Amino acid sequence: MIKRIRYYIFLRDVLLMAVSAFGGAQAHFAMLIKIMVKKRGYLTEEELIELNALCQILPGPTSTQTITAIGFRIGGANLAYLTLLVWMLPAVAVMTTAAILVDSYQTKNLSLEFTRFIQPMAVGFVSYGAYIIASKVVTTRTAGGLMALSAIVTYFISKPIALPLVLIFAGTLTAFKYKKQVPEEKQKIKIKWGNFTLWALVLLTAAGLGAVTQDRFVLLFENFYRNGSLIFGGGQVLIPFLHTEFVEFKGFLTSEEFLSGFAMVQAVPGPVFSVSSFVGALSVREMGLGAQILGGFVAACGIFLPGTFLIFFVIRFWDDLKRYRVVRASLEGINAASAGMVAAAAFVLFQPIENNVLNVSVIIGTFLMLTYTKIPPPFIILAGLLAGIFIPNI
Repeated sequence: MIKRIRYYIFLRDVLLMAVSAFGGAQAHFAMLIKIMVKKRGYLTEEELIELNALCQILPGPTSTQTITAIGFRIGGANLAYLTLLVWMLPAVAVMTTAAILVDSYQTKNLSLEFTRFIQPMAVGFVSYGAYIIASKVVTTRTAGGLMALSAIVTYFISKPIALPLVLIFAGTLTAFKYKKQVPEEKQKIKIKWGNFTLWALVLLTAAGLGAVTQDRFVLLFENFYRNGSLIFGGGQVLIPFLHTEFVEFKGFLTSEEFLSGFAMVQAVPGPVFSVSSFVGALSVREMGLGAQILGGFVAACGIFLPGTFLIFFVIRFWDDLKRYRVVRASLEGINAASAGMVAAAAFVLFQPIENNVLNVSVIIGTFLMLTYTKIPPPFIILAGLLAGIFIPNI
């Protein structure tokens, strides 16, 4: 009974984040610190930082993988899959509805002025996340140097492959310091290949069925599943891949429609990968309303499942793997590089924002509220939305 209550509270926390977590994976990390660590104590800050870094090495949506991995640690695979559904469904529902409206009522020019403070607030959230990580993991000169190097490299090199390569390089560099780690009793690592096999089987089966049947929904699932298996670096990296495949190659959407969806997903809480639902729904618009709803859900399943299967595969033997000194030593570099990536993300998010006193004040104010007050993040976001509605745009 106690476990069920705890699971219910955890899923409620996940739902709260799903309807209030703006700003992408790095901003989501700040909310994870606030809710999952400081408020509930589901895991320590160090464990969350390690888990987040591990998810960044794998393809897929980082914040989604991190949240579902927390669910896996608390209640196993069943709770983890429920966590995935609760986390993704609100954003998926909103973006599928947005696609239907764009198609049916031609609302592509819908004003998003009321969300104009959300992007600078997202920079504040990301900056807070970088500050929290750095304060925990940058304890040596090596870590400080790797954090700075990671920030510079990932800021100037936007290629998806740069992210895992930087993490691997940093981890390899500090792995040579393994002799400074306290030896622990090693246990034989038992790798359970179930989830990895499941990931591969789904990929091959979807590709085979799509080639044979040419069914639009099977092809849609395969397209998104393949993209979800290849994307490193979060939702921003996913956008050019989807534009190339569904706008330029297949022609299912116009460029204007696609960019409308991209603009809308910035104003929607939860995973940025939910833009896949928008693309999926419009890809089957000629088949009617029911097909659009199904298309949005199929696309979401396709994009979210690969990363979920892969993190469930790795997390099962991660604790045993950490018993090895060389692995523990590598975490210094991986965590430091992760902190650098988050810092770089803050600068990247700031670039398209108009550089004025109001926006800078919103960024600083958000950071200070997260750092020095106990105001829940959803209320901070709500205040930003209300300010966008009632403060005139001068």
